[in-house]
Amino acid sequence: MTPVQPQLFTTAQIQMVDLFAGPGGLDVAAHWLGVHVDGIEWDDNACLTRTAAGLGTKHDDVRTYGPKDFPEATVLSGGPPCQTYTVAGGGAGRRALDRVLGFVERMAAGEDISGDLEKLHEDDERAGGDNRNGKERSGLVLEPLRWALEALDYEMPYEAIVLEQVPTVLPVWQAYAGVLEERGYSVACGVLHTEEFGVPQTRRRAILIARRNGEAFLPSPTHRRYYKGKNRSEGNAALKPWVSMADALPERDEPFEVVSNYGTGGDPKLRGRRRSDEPSATVTGKVSRNRLYSSEPPKRELLRLTKDEAGLLQTFPPEYPWSGKEIAQQVGNAIPPRLAAHVLAAALGRKFKAEDLDRVVAAKWDSGIYDPPQLPSVPLEPASEKDATPESRQPSSEVA
Repeated sequence: MTPVQPQLFTTAQIQMVDLFAGPGGLDVAAHWLGVHVDGIEWDDNACLTRTAAGLGTKHDDVRTYGPKDFPEATVLSGGPPCQTYTVAGGGAGRRALDRVLGFVERMAAGEDISGDLEKLHEDDERAGGDNRNGKERSGLVLEPLRWALEALDYEMPYEAIVLEQVPTVLPVWQAYAGVLEERGYSVACGVLHTEEFGVPQTRRRAILIARRNGEAFLPSPTHRRYYKGKNRSEGNAALKPWVSMADALPERDEPFEVVSNYGTGGDPKLRGRRRSDEPSATVTGKVSRNRLYSSEPPKRELLRLTKDEAGLLQTFPPEYPWSGKEIAQQVGNAIPPRLAAHVLAAALGRKFKAEDLDRVVAAKWDSGIYDPPQLPSVPLEPASEKDATPESRQPSSEVA
């Protein structure tokens, strides 16, 4: 097996460019690990949060940049918008996905797809789409591949690539994997459950990790998976119990129940409910609309989740400087930093102690300096990579 990266990845030396960087979910994790980040983000509000948090930011469109604009970057990351790939509705999402997969093949063959991609963007505009990077949505998922291929053409390839999105985008990451593997990368992709990494929330993310030196693998779970009706003491005894909302929000000193503001399939009678001794349901851009009720008599409605509490359920640091408007949407769009720390460490071929991660997640945010890192890590031994669980090393077919 190819050994892990040598001196290239000694934390303070790592430079990362983060596409569609949002309010900083992946960048917070990078900061913990001592990785320098330049994030590109279009949305005004997310940029205000990033600026307040001291994160390196270019307030612009990722399509106007490329690898030559960030020549020191050895890591590429990104979470492009994904709204058009939903499997609901009359099949439009599936058709968009099929078109994008065809574009991936053509890009791999070196074709110029700009004309056809513009037609795809026009279709999005006619559909009335709107998102944080403008109206054109479907084609944006191709931007990380453009960056990766251009970097190879310029003979300045990224040593590691990290991509994340909702599970329905997994087929795109699997198509990426085929292209990158033909160009010398080891690639792993699959769907991760956030509660299995200590996030007090059930959320699934499609992850791609690619490495040029060393075997790519997805991080192994550290916590048990949540199953409704099962006690958190049940399951694999080698793993920690999943984390509840009550654990994450200790200042709420009485048991409560969260009732989602929307019902499954649009039926208000089927609103999701979670008790405070369970993980939160997926934190979305509508988290501020969820209602909270006391679990003990007298039954009454409680104050709704604050922006800081929603951020804590996403594992952002306490008092993270959320700024601008649409903060609930900013929070809901982000990858949980705690999950991102596991993913980024795996991409860098590094590991850290569980207690150190607990400490930095609980600490107040301070952008400070990157060196030394707040979350010390050491290189993985080749045997450690080989011993990763089969589930963490094999692509997942879970898409729904």
